[in-house]
Amino acid sequence: MGILGGIVGVRILRTIARDLPKRDFVEEETESDATDRKIESAFGGRLQAALAGKTVIDFGCGDGQQAIAMARAAPDCRVIGLDIQHKHLDRARQRAEQAGLENRCSFAMNTEERADVIVSFDAFEHFSDPLAILEIMSKLLKPDGEVLVSFGPTWLHPYGGHLFSVFPWAHLLFTERALIRWRARFRQDGAQRFGEVEGGLNQIRIAEFERLVEASPLTIDWLETVPIRGLSILRHRLLREFGSSLVRCRLVPAHHRDTKSTQEKAEDQLNS
Repeated sequence: MGILGGIVGVRILRTIARDLPKRDFVEEETESDATDRKIESAFGGRLQAALAGKTVIDFGCGDGQQAIAMARAAPDCRVIGLDIQHKHLDRARQRAEQAGLENRCSFAMNTEERADVIVSFDAFEHFSDPLAILEIMSKLLKPDGEVLVSFGPTWLHPYGGHLFSVFPWAHLLFTERALIRWRARFRQDGAQRFGEVEGGLNQIRIAEFERLVEASPLTIDWLETVPIRGLSILRHRLLREFGSSLVRCRLVPAHHRDTKSTQEKAEDQLNS
């Protein structure tokens, strides 16, 4: 994808973008109430009721801010934060101790414990193998559990290229090679593809996410898209790929959804 490449493409990028966008840098620590508001917005206010009294896995917990926010939102829940980077886990443990929540928030690279709820926040556009992640999640979930997912913007959104979106849809106009060469002026980490930059970008689209879930042991109970503010028309299925700032959904084990459907049909027959 992309039509502007080579030396010409790189020179254009270096002219219009002399530095990396701020969104490429590690986010500054935010106040706890700001994190709370961000999570509440991401899940449409559904999270607190879903977590009450539950064992929760925060899949891709980063430095622990969201895990701590969830523990505060539902005082009787217990949160296990999972991440693959030791530096994040160390910082998360420090945060939990500072917040006085070390007894209800633990952090590790993996766990054998099954959860009532798995939460994935701002991560599915970064996983190198989303299908493998869905399979791992299904193994970590109790038979009647649920996965709550929120991520975005997705790839075809004006800023779906994250740091590569130096202006709307720049990540689609320029070739991957040109964008990587431009980035190399600021980050000498050897990345050659979008998926190799810090955090990774897998270029996922909404329809692709739905196909991956269909191929996994999980199934979509509900899915909704949140369009660019003020443009509700972008909720339409034909336009959602280009205007969805956020995708949020509830996934359940496929067998659980099938059982639920059978029960609902039986109830319908009894009521008819």
